[in-house]
Amino acid sequence: MNIKRSLFTLLISLLAAGAFSQEAAKVTVIKDPLIDSLIARRIALNKGVNRDGTPIIVYGYRVQVFFGNDRKEAYNEQSRFNSLYPELATYISYTQPNYRVKVGDFRTKAEAQKLLNELRPQFPTLFIFNERINPLKADEYNVDR
Repeated sequence: MNIKRSLFTLLISLLAAGAFSQEAAKVTVIKDPLIDSLIARRIALNKGVNRDGTPIIVYGYRVQVFFGNDRKEAYNEQSRFNSLYPELATYISYTQPNYRVKVGDFRTKAEAQKLLNELRPQFPTLFIFNERINPLKADEYNVDR
């Protein structure tokens, strides 16, 4: 009877030890390799480059802070804006006979409108234009904000 009891205790001990031991779980991800290439393509499109690295045309919004025919005044306004907002890119264009100073590279009109509202006290005539933008600058500005 003593042997039976010892065997029974040993058997129970082994079963209890097996019940509390755990194996490391393994997770196997099965996915189509096309998913990775689509994700990479989406990232590249957001950055504004094609697969071969050439830039693509991206349209967004800029805020015009100056419009007039005086070249010196246009550069003065650009300088004044740069001193107030050094993190934003400025662009001067000339279409005879007028100069335009536009600022920012925004992907959405709401972002441009937010800047326009901030600038209203410093700059009297402001307009939002939909035009080709630099998508890398747009991403830099939105990360900083």
